[in-house]
Amino acid sequence: MSNNNPFKRIAVIGAGTMGSGIAGQIANAGFQVLLLDLPREEASDAMANATAEEAVERLLKSDPPALMSRQRAKFIEVGNTRDDFARLAECDWIIEAVVERLDIKRELYQRLNAVISDDCIVTSNTSTIPIRLLVEEMPVSFRRRFAITHYFNPVRYMRLLELVRGEDTDADILSKLSEYNDRFLGKGVVVCRDTPGFLGNRVGVYALQVGMDEAFRLGLSVEQADALMGRPMGIPKTGVFGLYDLIGIDLMSDVVDTLGSILPDDDAFHAVGSQTNPARELIAEMVAGGYTGDKGKGGFYRLDENGEAQAVDLGSGRVRAKNKALPSKVLRAAENQLAGNEVLLDLIHQGEDEDEARQAQYCRNVLARVLAYAASLIPEVTSSPQDIDDAMKLGFNWVRGPFEMMDALGAKTLAEMIAESGEVVPEILKNGLAEPFYACKGQQLQVRNFSTTSNSQGHLAPVVLAQGVVRFNMKRRCLRPIEHNQAASLYALDDDLRLIEFHSKANALTPQSMQIVAAAVADCGRGIIIHNDAQHFSAGVDLNGVLERIEQQDWSGIDAFLSYFQQTVKALKYTPVPVIGAPSGLAIGGGFEVLAHADKVIAHSNSVLGLVEAGVGLVPGGGGVKETFGRWFAHTGDASKAAWNTWMQIGYSRIGNSPEQSARLMYFVDGRDESVMNRDRLILAATKAIEEMHAHGYQPPTEVRYKLPGRSLLEEMSMFMDKGINEGLFFPHDKTVAMAVAGIVVNTQSDESLQVSEDQMFAREREAFIRLAKTPQTRERISVLLQTGIAPRN
Repeated sequence: MSNNNPFKRIAVIGAGTMGSGIAGQIANAGFQVLLLDLPREEASDAMANATAEEAVERLLKSDPPALMSRQRAKFIEVGNTRDDFARLAECDWIIEAVVERLDIKRELYQRLNAVISDDCIVTSNTSTIPIRLLVEEMPVSFRRRFAITHYFNPVRYMRLLELVRGEDTDADILSKLSEYNDRFLGKGVVVCRDTPGFLGNRVGVYALQVGMDEAFRLGLSVEQADALMGRPMGIPKTGVFGLYDLIGIDLMSDVVDTLGSILPDDDAFHAVGSQTNPARELIAEMVAGGYTGDKGKGGFYRLDENGEAQAVDLGSGRVRAKNKALPSKVLRAAENQLAGNEVLLDLIHQGEDEDEARQAQYCRNVLARVLAYAASLIPEVTSSPQDIDDAMKLGFNWVRGPFEMMDALGAKTLAEMIAESGEVVPEILKNGLAEPFYACKGQQLQVRNFSTTSNSQGHLAPVVLAQGVVRFNMKRRCLRPIEHNQAASLYALDDDLRLIEFHSKANALTPQSMQIVAAAVADCGRGIIIHNDAQHFSAGVDLNGVLERIEQQDWSGIDAFLSYFQQTVKALKYTPVPVIGAPSGLAIGGGFEVLAHADKVIAHSNSVLGLVEAGVGLVPGGGGVKETFGRWFAHTGDASKAAWNTWMQIGYSRIGNSPEQSARLMYFVDGRDESVMNRDRLILAATKAIEEMHAHGYQPPTEVRYKLPGRSLLEEMSMFMDKGINEGLFFPHDKTVAMAVAGIVVNTQSDESLQVSEDQMFAREREAFIRLAKTPQTRERISVLLQTGIAPRN
């Protein structure tokens, strides 16, 4: 990959959270990067690089992992700005990520200008200082090669890059930065004007403050606010107060203060960002007491001395037991989401009882204020609603952007909500409410752009995406599915290709999911792509359905579902056309088992692959054991080694946090499967792979037989588990599960090896799955996991 790198040498100055994260992502792309920070003055010369070295250590220890593997750290070379500054003359791109102080940044640029080459690009990661102020003292030659590249934290996982051009920045510099960040660092690039807070933080931080403000005004608890302004609105489950705790209450407070200091005096942000706002007053008290969130003594959510969950009462500021009950609005929204209905409309519907009415009012007010604010930024901050929508989806993980939400709510409802909230109706909404912001022209999605406030209706233009970028959540708006149900859909793409999209809650797999897979096999066109645009490809088989059958002791029902799943993925495997799995995020359990039966996996570089069923007291029952064993046997040529390796990684529920790690577990096949840095390029890569397979005369795989080792291996496995139990590493049921896995990959009847067919391996999986499902320990693990999110050890 490095041979295609448009930059021969990249340096990052500033080894704090953002600087080290940027360096880490460059290393993830397989490129060398020089990371510099101030020398550790009080230490010896040998320790001068300690700040940068410690930053790399933090990357290695971070959770979730900032690096795709520990080996990626080798691409980061460390140094300091005293001893290694002259080395910057070798660089053609330098990223400044030092403290947000204008004087320090300006001094650094003067030093850089005296050292770097005439072709070297310099960018700043700032989000608060206008570009004109950063470079106003620099010569034009420097300003032409200067831009802002604002990444979001954590850099590996947050997809947004806000790219800001100065008045003198050369256009080709912006193009080069945009292409590199898109193709190599996997970023969705949004070009922003040089306005305060750009787009992501301008809307995102305002939304958080509104969520807090309305919770105080309406008397909602932190639990209610987070549950409502979370997944039901298409916002991450941390909601408002949970996100504050995660990021750091003190850090978020500083961000709010900084935005308040740079935004215009008449900006609506000041009403919710002022120090006199009740939420800000409570936050100041918490920070003063050391309650800065997860990194401190806790925040809005805490644990008492007995480890019991607590939460702050917003009215009194005192701490009480955490309420784990979900608001009625959230429960109904979840039901409607599974039914394929519009969740936003349900959230804002006024209920009959007082508590439900207050929940609805909270949702109405939050949405009205946030959406009105986003609309007020057009056309001054950007002429295109897509820019703001992209910023919120890529930078804050919203499922839909503000203008997409407006289209979903509808003109009449939106007008009522804004009037009800007391917000000023933005100019572009006064006369344009009757027109949606997005519309299809044939199979092309278009967005309404606004060049001036007088042009209140705007004009439709194609959505702007880099060449080769396909976001299926946009593309599918102009497509009609061939087959569709609550859990999945099948679409026809160009060149007679088919795309399977899972879209149940967490993309958990159900019989309906597999019906769509079967439909794709029956109508396969020239090739099948399995892909979706959700945060996670699939978290596995729907455990709620499994638990329901366990409680009913419907063992034949479980067997029938597993058999249907197995035969469906088997049919997928032997379909007469290429099948490409194109996952991103979690692809675990049953989700991975679907991918394991594809001809090729083209995975986003942040994909997590693996089989985790042992954690809930089950075994993979959809061909996962079979495929893992087959891959290990092909790799080692030794049935005993293949059985042992399969047993160990499935028993430990091992996963790969990147395709690189997954390859070591045979979940990802080196030399066959591919990794793509930008998830928006998965469909293009999958399409090309199908065409290449056809060009080489594609033939489906031939069915194989599996050679299982004799039962002598069982004794070794049993002794391993007994030793672990005696040492306190395992629990009794862990051994029961482990030996069930062993019974699939070992001939339990004889010391001789055993040849079995694919269907016989499927049958062994089903038998082990049902045997474990009948145990009270497995039932307890699944039940508690679904209630608390953590499976107990037993």
